[in-house]
Amino acid sequence: MGSCDCIAWCVTLGSECSHRMLTRTLSVVAQVFLLLSIVLVIAIAVIQINQQQILSPGLKYGIVVDAGSSRTTVYVYEWPAEKENNTGVVSQTFKCNVKGPGISSYESNPGALAKPLDDCLNKVKERIPVHLHKNTSLYLGATAGMRLLRLQNESAANEVLASIQSYFRAQPFEFRGAQIITGPEEGVYGWITANYLMGNFLERNLWRTWVHPYRKETMGALDLGGASTQISFIPEDSEEHFNSTLQVKLYGYNYNVYTHSYQCYGRDEAEKRLLALLLQKSNTSANVDNPCYPQNYNTTLTMKDFFGSLCTRSLRPANYYPNQLVNFHGTGDPGLCREMVSLLFNFTACRHREDCPFNGIHQPKPKGNFVAFSGFYYTTNALNLSGHFSLDDFNSSMWFFCSQSWAQLPYMLPKFEEIYARSYCFSANFIYYLLVHGYNFNAETWPQIHFQKEVGNSSIAWSLGYMLSLTNMIPAEGKLIQLPLNPSLFAGLLIFLSATALLCLLYLVYLCIVSYHRKNIPCVEHVFIPE
Repeated sequence: MGSCDCIAWCVTLGSECSHRMLTRTLSVVAQVFLLLSIVLVIAIAVIQINQQQILSPGLKYGIVVDAGSSRTTVYVYEWPAEKENNTGVVSQTFKCNVKGPGISSYESNPGALAKPLDDCLNKVKERIPVHLHKNTSLYLGATAGMRLLRLQNESAANEVLASIQSYFRAQPFEFRGAQIITGPEEGVYGWITANYLMGNFLERNLWRTWVHPYRKETMGALDLGGASTQISFIPEDSEEHFNSTLQVKLYGYNYNVYTHSYQCYGRDEAEKRLLALLLQKSNTSANVDNPCYPQNYNTTLTMKDFFGSLCTRSLRPANYYPNQLVNFHGTGDPGLCREMVSLLFNFTACRHREDCPFNGIHQPKPKGNFVAFSGFYYTTNALNLSGHFSLDDFNSSMWFFCSQSWAQLPYMLPKFEEIYARSYCFSANFIYYLLVHGYNFNAETWPQIHFQKEVGNSSIAWSLGYMLSLTNMIPAEGKLIQLPLNPSLFAGLLIFLSATALLCLLYLVYLCIVSYHRKNIPCVEHVFIPE
């Protein structure tokens, strides 16, 4: 072979050698891209799945107007739009006491209801985001005061409700109606509130999820309002008292609750009946001694103030004049006060049957722990008592308080308001007779009663139980899932990386096929050929 042929051959071999080296380099690059694409596809998929954030669709709000006999209170509740077992996890976020008396007091002028409500409703509008106003349900529940008014003057009660409905329909919220709830409903809603706030329906486990408490007992509820009082609890044998029990379903569980509401046994109506009895027993209708009023306290009331109620109608004297004035003089006699209070209860109607404490009402024996709220709490708080305490402590505190003069009370009460301060002695004696002789609590079981106003920031009142029950009627919203990557970006990356991996794989397969059909000659052997 000549020198020129040798040079040409070497050049040809060099070119082929360079081509093979380039091919190998591209093969390595393709393998790297293939592995990298596979790793990235797996990594992105894992991150997208594991790091997704489950977002609540937001909060829902509900407004409950508690139209009680002595006052009206507006509550704002909120809960996540997704719910636990079809019941909202509700919390109280705002409370506003409407100035003035209860709505039943407006029977002669229903149109005057709007002005006192305005102040609270304006505050509520500020508390709830504006864009949610139209989707926020508003309910009004009227209790014993309106129940009495309806019995006494149905047309007047209807006019009051019509005025209320007209007012709330003009508000930006979704008004669901105003209704007079029954005594048993009020009792059960109070029971629901107490047990909900005490964590007897739901609790968070170690993983911060809501679960039903294991083998946790419910509590009984004792509510003392202005016109009625309620007792509610789960009896030992609910089947035995089937006619007096209501079935409640919350968070997927059923509860058979015994409940009874005693009309005219609220604090205000019971005191009116006391004043009527004192007048009956007095020698004069102009000046009457009241052993339950503090010593040296004097007040003048019209006969209509206490005889105008349906609860005292049967006690009216023959010569009843609504505007006639009666002067009541406080004597501060705790023993005589207790004796007079006992006359408010009919303990003979049941003929000493154990399951029939008073007024001919059959009641199972109280079982377990109880929470006493509303008037029960405010009265014991005035006696400087709260929470759990013995019956002896209650009696001694009551006796001490009832022996004080009117001038001493401003220094003894945490908040002094005449209309309440003058009546705490009566209230305490009334509570004693109601709980001990009415509901059959004794020295042993009395400490099982917990006198409490609220749990956390939530008031113990029937309104929260009402809201909890009503949330069963409000459909839940699904949760929204927020991913680390936008879905379209995620899809685009997957397609790009998958396509890259596929092309690299096809290229490597092509190289393998070509290499299989071609003879693999080392570059050095072709370059150094002997002559």
